[in-house]
Amino acid sequence: MSRAHITFACEGAQLVGSLDRPESGGEVGILLVSGGNEIRCGAWGGQGRLAARLAASGITVLRYDRRGIGDSEGTNSGFRHTQGDIAAALAAFRAAAPELRRIIAFGNYDAASALMLHGTKLGFAGMVLANPWTIDDETAAPVHAPAALRARYLAKLRNPRELLRLLGGKVNLGMLLQGLKASAAAPTGSALARDMAAGLAGFGGPVAILLASADRTAQLFEASWPKSDPRIQRLGGASHSFSGEAAQNWLTEWLIEAAR
Repeated sequence: MSRAHITFACEGAQLVGSLDRPESGGEVGILLVSGGNEIRCGAWGGQGRLAARLAASGITVLRYDRRGIGDSEGTNSGFRHTQGDIAAALAAFRAAAPELRRIIAFGNYDAASALMLHGTKLGFAGMVLANPWTIDDETAAPVHAPAALRARYLAKLRNPRELLRLLGGKVNLGMLLQGLKASAAAPTGSALARDMAAGLAGFGGPVAILLASADRTAQLFEASWPKSDPRIQRLGGASHSFSGEAAQNWLTEWLIEAAR
């Protein structure tokens, strides 16, 4: 496996990417789109390790910093305005690895949302979307949404220590009742979720939607998306970044499967 850095232009700004190649060149590549304003190595180097694992499996991988993030020039305008960045990265990927016949897109968090909004127009052979962000306000915290609250209170009620605290009078019943009432509120689909669904409806390639069941962003997605969608795959107990060996293996296997 080899790793090299490349630069490419995007609407007047210079962007920087990292290209991971297998020992023997394959015909399928994966473009890793970073989410949540993360740099291309990902949280605690997770994207870098994922790229190395995929390259060891024979898949060429490009990661990049979008405009205004990490080593890239320009202004960071948020995930809704990254169609140009994704298109420029895809073009640079094809130029740097002309042997590739198919390129799959992968994004976690708001990178998945960006791909659902914009990636469907760019010529990807397939997409893997993890824990898509569906809140209209990009700065909103998901902890208070009904789906997240339900998961939070169910976890507490399953915990023997929390039940002992409740029986011992150490829990504020007024706050508990308010929380339960809020958690029972009917979820409503956001305008962003509707735009994402409309964008994805125009994509003709295969799609996998990967959800980490312990992640509140994934819980919010499920609250605003048809639960019967056959493209959804869930991993019980997994965190937002699929941390841990078992979760990383699961994610890697899905990406390898998408590249086949």
